[in-house]
This record gives sequence, C-alpha cells and structure tokens, in this order.
Amino acid sequence: MNQYLTSKMKLLLTVTALLEGATGFGLVIIPSLLISVLLGTSLADSSAIIICRLTGGALITIAVACWFSRRQVQSSVMVKVMLGYNFFCIILLVYAVLVERIYGPGLWPVVLLHFALLIWCLSALRERVK
Repeated sequence: MNQYLTSKMKLLLTVTALLEGATGFGLVIIPSLLISVLLGTSLADSSAIIICRLTGGALITIAVACWFSRRQVQSSVMVKVMLGYNFFCIILLVYAVLVERIYGPGLWPVVLLHFALLIWCLSALRERVK
C-alpha cells in the first residue's frame, strides 16, 4: 500500500475515532440532549437512558478501535467495518424519518455526515485496490 493510501486511511480512521468518540461520550453523559437533537424526542424512562448509554459505550469502543487501527498495515479491515457501520447508520436514521416519523434538527446533518464517511471509506478502499 503506498504512502498516500496509508495517510488517507489514517486520516479517515482518525476523524472517525474523534467523531464517534465525541458522540459516544455525549450519549453516556447527556443522552437526553443528544436524542432530543437527533430524533426530536425525549427519553421518558430509565430503560431508554440505559440503552443510550450502552450505545454510547459501543461508539466509544468503535472510536478506540479506529484510533488503534489507524497506523496498522491492515487498516483497510477497519475501514471495511466502518463502511458497514456507516451504511447501517444511514439506513436506520432514514427509517426513523420515513417509517417512524421521528426526527430532530440534527438528524439530516448526521445522515449526511455518515453518507460522507461512507463515500470516504469507499474511496479509500477503491484506491487501495488500484
């Protein structure tokens, strides 16, 4: 893998680690605020708050995995994982709008962000194959 691709994947995984880590910590610390901005709903019961905090922990774990894999020779494996993750994020958030009719002011910016990250993953993987 040439130096350009290595630096492109490293930057992608670094940006992903920072974004997902910040979101994860936000869900752990202030889940009601993030859900309100993202989905326009409130967390009415303690079980929903626990699920949000668990999700935050999962995002922190994704961030740590991205951070540590960014300098590895096989960083393309993590980029493939993030490609799938971004795809499912987009599907789930669009489902929330179209089927469940729930959305907040932050939903479409988050969908666009995950779409951009998905394209970045595809680009990095495509160039790696060339």
